Amino acid sequence: MLRSPSRFVRTWIAAALAGSVLAGCGSPSGETASDRAKPAARTEVTVEPIKATTELTDTKGAKVSLSGQPERIVCLFALCDDILTELGIVPTATNSALLSHPRFLGEKKARKVDVIPGGFIAPEVEAILAHKPDLVIGLGDTHGKLAPALKGATTFWSMQPETWQDSVGYLRDAAALTGRTSQGEKAEKTFRTKLAAAEKAPSGRTALIIYGSDENFGVATPETDVAASLFPRIARYPWKSRGVEGSYSLEEILAQGVDVLFVETMSFGGGDGKLSGKLAANPLWGKIPAVRKGDVHEVNPEVWAKGRGTRSLGIVLDEATAALR
Repeated sequence: MLRSPSRFVRTWIAAALAGSVLAGCGSPSGETASDRAKPAARTEVTVEPIKATTELTDTKGAKVSLSGQPERIVCLFALCDDILTELGIVPTATNSALLSHPRFLGEKKARKVDVIPGGFIAPEVEAILAHKPDLVIGLGDTHGKLAPALKGATTFWSMQPETWQDSVGYLRDAAALTGRTSQGEKAEKTFRTKLAAAEKAPSGRTALIIYGSDENFGVATPETDVAASLFPRIARYPWKSRGVEGSYSLEEILAQGVDVLFVETMSFGGGDGKLSGKLAANPLWGKIPAVRKGDVHEVNPEVWAKGRGTRSLGIVLDEATAALR
């Protein structure tokens, strides 16, 4: 049996972990945690107005308070880059490669944005502060440890997204804090409309997202992966979370009769080659219906695994619905 990476490893390689929606002015339109637990509810396309503010309290009780609208924002993970792009803001510095995607800034413009050294796990505090940021946005369970070192010099906002509803909530709150309320409303409306349209014509085909760098692959589940949380609404998605140390095998995928496979190849330590190509060495791979029919789609992990915001998820919907037809 092939063992999947732990949830921590997925955080490291794909920054694809859990989240919370900020309360008050940034709460998602008409949706609560209990609503999110209900299966197959149709997405509401109506967007509530966003009101500008300089102070928010998130669902974990943490306050985000600014003296004014932030002008210099440092992003330590890709959801921040996604949100700022939706609001028409270029981060002062970043810690992800998402901005290079052509539906974000593109490579030429992205090269003008400074990169924080130290990598995703350990971005350098001195480098962050050198940009004199008004606001630093990071992934809570990875970058929260930086908060004490940043205290007094800037404001640190810890995000922890789990579902697309969480991502919409963070978009709304960022729009409120930056005064980009109309841009936030427009981005939310665009995403909701796209998701609602996909829900009206769901595919009867079985789909699955797998990720990894070699035969030790993982399966993205709707309970732990923001992109995968969309799939039960648009296709047959046969997998639920097994907890932190779930194990996965090609035998199990074969048994599910998966029609369409989406593959996120993660790169560590200079490794190369597509995950789908490496799995092809296993004779069971060729027996999976998706493989036999040529319906294996290598997707961009920067967007599918790391982005998690409304722009990234819109790209996921575009690519997924096209493949599932």
